[in-house]
Amino acid sequence: MKGQKTAAFAALGTALVQRAPLGDQDARTVRLLRFGVGVIGLLLPIALPFGNWVFVQFGHQTRILPRSMSASYYTSTRNIFVGALCALGVFLICYRYNARDDKWSTVAGISAIGVALCPTAPQDPTPYQSAVGEAHLVLAGILLTALAMFCLWSFRDPAAAQRDRTDHAYLAAGASILAFLGVAVVTGVLHWGDRWTPTPLYVCESLSVWAFGLAWTGAAFEIGARRPGRPPHPVPRAGALQL
Repeated sequence: MKGQKTAAFAALGTALVQRAPLGDQDARTVRLLRFGVGVIGLLLPIALPFGNWVFVQFGHQTRILPRSMSASYYTSTRNIFVGALCALGVFLICYRYNARDDKWSTVAGISAIGVALCPTAPQDPTPYQSAVGEAHLVLAGILLTALAMFCLWSFRDPAAAQRDRTDHAYLAAGASILAFLGVAVVTGVLHWGDRWTPTPLYVCESLSVWAFGLAWTGAAFEIGARRPGRPPHPVPRAGALQL
């Protein structure tokens, strides 16, 4: 009888471990939220110019490729731009994985909604529009930096074996986000290539967004393909940033 009870408790413990939630959410929810963030990142740089092109075919007077992705707010795809950023913000705020990621995703989500609600300054801005535009730039920088942090720290798992290639891919994605963000800031401040189509600013923004889209989509599929016995959370490197 004692042996049967021990076996029963062992089976119950195994079942609870197998059904344990991933952080504050189950694996399916985490996977769907990551996938949602990734899909927005992959599709937005395509949807904006394609949507403007469609509007032009129907007689709308709008620029297909404005100076920047943020300037899409002043084109016919304003609703796509604002809606995608608001959806991105909701996905990120709802995302729960561990204490550190919860803080990063909340900051990123609030920033995404702020980017949507605080449009970039138009060509001839009023003082109020200039102030709102500066807030837009700050929030956009925070958003992309936070998303890069997920690639550089959260998605990489140095404790797992045979992950060198995957970890390098996430590292490359995070570095690309920050690199393209930096180039975008420089080209935007210097107004370099503003008369080109597309502008260097638009290209850098798109590449940065695609980088986080690829990383988050890949991280979603990783959750789906997680093998039994693999730790539910990445183990931080010694001395890694802990918030």
